[in-house]
Amino acid sequence: MAYKIRVVLDVEKDVIRDILVNETINLEELHFIIAKSFGFQGLEMASFYRTNEDWEQGEEIPLFDMSDDGTALCMRNSLLKNVLLKEGDNLIYVYDFLAMWTFFVELSKIVAPDEKDLPKIMMSIGEKPDKAPEKEFTAEAEFDDFESLDDDDFENLDEFDYDNY
Repeated sequence: MAYKIRVVLDVEKDVIRDILVNETINLEELHFIIAKSFGFQGLEMASFYRTNEDWEQGEEIPLFDMSDDGTALCMRNSLLKNVLLKEGDNLIYVYDFLAMWTFFVELSKIVAPDEKDLPKIMMSIGEKPDKAPEKEFTAEAEFDDFESLDDDDFENLDEFDYDNY
């Protein structure tokens, strides 16, 4: 089977590629296909991240296995068909960790492969900007352990008798 994959660059203006690939390629091959389709050389470090339907970043699939024993998950040993199982499945792709180019990758359709020359760019909208946008990294605070403490409680610490402790 062939996978029609929509790749959207996370920038202000629409920059989209629809790519048709064989389901049997690994994620390292997909990394190079995506990078080149957006005008990159593919020479920088990159990772895919599993996501849920809300695009929340999950498990990392790095370009290289950096474990001591060589058995960690990496792009080369991850087949596309084992990562994107059904239409609508998503990944986040980050290219060049210094610039942080971020892409949203979605399996939009599974089709019978008519094409012999895969991979193939089926649609191209927009051009990537010269510079990656600034990313703001924020974490959602589930709760604040110190929220219930009042700053007034700490005003007179000089009067506290430490000898009893």
